[in-house]
Amino acid sequence: MKFSFKNDYSEGCHPTILQALLQHNLDQQAGYGEDKYSLKAKDLIREKMKNPHSEIYFVSGGTQANLIVISSILRPYQCVVSATTGHILNNETGAIEATGHKILGIEKEDGKLTPDDIIPVLENHRNVPHQVMPKLVYISNSTELGTIYTLKELEELSAFCKENKLYLFMDGARLGHGLKAEISDLTLEKVAELTDVFYLGGTKNGALIGEAIIINNKELQPDFAFNIKQKGALLAKGRLLGIQFLELMKNDLYFDLAKQANQQAMKIKNAMKEKGIQFLSDTYTNQIFPILSNDLIQKLSEKFEFYVWKKIDPEFSAIRLITSWNTGDEPVNDFIEIIKNEL
Repeated sequence: MKFSFKNDYSEGCHPTILQALLQHNLDQQAGYGEDKYSLKAKDLIREKMKNPHSEIYFVSGGTQANLIVISSILRPYQCVVSATTGHILNNETGAIEATGHKILGIEKEDGKLTPDDIIPVLENHRNVPHQVMPKLVYISNSTELGTIYTLKELEELSAFCKENKLYLFMDGARLGHGLKAEISDLTLEKVAELTDVFYLGGTKNGALIGEAIIINNKELQPDFAFNIKQKGALLAKGRLLGIQFLELMKNDLYFDLAKQANQQAMKIKNAMKEKGIQFLSDTYTNQIFPILSNDLIQKLSEKFEFYVWKKIDPEFSAIRLITSWNTGDEPVNDFIEIIKNEL
């Protein structure tokens, strides 16, 4: 059986979470997120963010989180600004557009947005009221290319958004991996301080399912629960999500799992760099994009599954490798061994 480097959710969930779900299975609790586990998990997240005023909602997945947040924030004539690599543009089947909101894409090789990228978009949408109004800036950390925002970059982007009355929304499907990258100087506390809304992704970092939407802007907090319910995301058995996030937040398991996934990816990256392999982007998270010959890709595909991400020329392509909290040393070492033997 091939080992999969295709994604970081091939497995179920961390054993600690599975044990907690079993342990509390027959406890009777209030529904719709009012159970004691969900309430404790929210308090623990607020404590780690050092932001007691944030509102927190648990939903089952990342596309669901993006859809609910963006559709609830924007008025019908307002739109989203995103890098063209953004998940909402390429991997959500037009979910945002289906709610009536246009996405204005900006080409960025590293997948990150800066104020200089957004200024031309604002200047090109001043024909009021004949054009859509840019109102929300969508970013990811880590990005779809595995890159991350520095503290300075996020501070500058946050200040720019406030100055131009734009909401800043961070997709945090892999936020743990972004924050625990070895070069990261960003913290969960700073993310909560600098964004209007973001979410903590559980699905790709040890949870069975689940994302925690965190609303920091008090103007956006009232009545948000109505949007959760209307979009079919309010689970009657909200405990299913609450228990998982309670376990992930305890003793920083969430961050330990992300760090572990990153370290496994870096083992592969460093071994490849030693062999002179180039990368599509310089990443320090659990996603890496090495550029390999098509012959080597064919050889590796005999034992491993991964995505061929981008064709570079007739002979070379970039592949995407993703490690998870459960990626052990054996597949990593086997992958590295093939690279060493073939180059």
